[in-house]
Amino acid sequence: MSHLTHLRTFLEVYRVRSITQAAVNLGITQPTASLHIQAIEMFVGKPLFIRQPRGVASTGAADELARSVATHLDSLEMKLAAYRLGQTEGGMVHIVGPSDFIHNRLASALAALIPDGFNFRLNTGNKQLIYTLLDSGTIDLAITASMPDEHQYAFAHLLTERMMLVFAPTLARAVGKPTKESLSQTPLIAYDEDLPLVRNIWLSLFQVSPDIKAAFTIPDLRIIKNMVIEGHGWSVLPDYHCQDALSDGRLLAANSVTDAPTNNLYLVWNKRGLKSQAISYIRDYILTLFR
Repeated sequence: MSHLTHLRTFLEVYRVRSITQAAVNLGITQPTASLHIQAIEMFVGKPLFIRQPRGVASTGAADELARSVATHLDSLEMKLAAYRLGQTEGGMVHIVGPSDFIHNRLASALAALIPDGFNFRLNTGNKQLIYTLLDSGTIDLAITASMPDEHQYAFAHLLTERMMLVFAPTLARAVGKPTKESLSQTPLIAYDEDLPLVRNIWLSLFQVSPDIKAAFTIPDLRIIKNMVIEGHGWSVLPDYHCQDALSDGRLLAANSVTDAPTNNLYLVWNKRGLKSQAISYIRDYILTLFR
């Protein structure tokens, strides 16, 4: 008996931390998804998930199994997706998401599909605009850093960002070994006044909420990165935004990637389903880019 289908269900549950949401993503019923998980648990002889009031938590056995099978299953799906592209006649797809993420991780990958007959209309905006466009049916797929409501939307985990507190070498003397005091006395360049990226890392490093104000705010991580490299202040950036600058020494980090606070990004679509084969293909294509 083949367990490929069961493993695919297991991996989706593992990634979204919800049997219900995994079932929606895979186009199966919740009872069927539960049966798949039970079958894999019987096969490996260990429990894989602990049921919680909202979703599930993975066990050590689940972590080990995911590490063992994820790469192979994702590789197989990418090969099937490549074959499926040959059967897809392209089409128009509307996508909305954070401008920084689209710039860093998505635009070029989508542009590679233009010769295959796909046309893209990308919009950028904040959380409110993203969900407004999604609810109105104006767009087909959305990328958001907020956990979607599983009763209202279908979604899948896309990427886990790791937050890095960074500053230029020219500020190394002023920052020293980063402390609350040294950082408070050094200009902060932030995404907005609420300090959404700073708050988690400040709590992680100092076990208290930040009691500081930004010297400069701009809702564009690309501009923030350039300003920090130029030595105007410190900031917090997702790892993939600043890895190149950290590697070549233009930036220094106050924390390590392994200990960095995380933030999840999700690919979201209307729970009523996708309107065309082209949109369905692009959804699957985007997901394979990050698995």
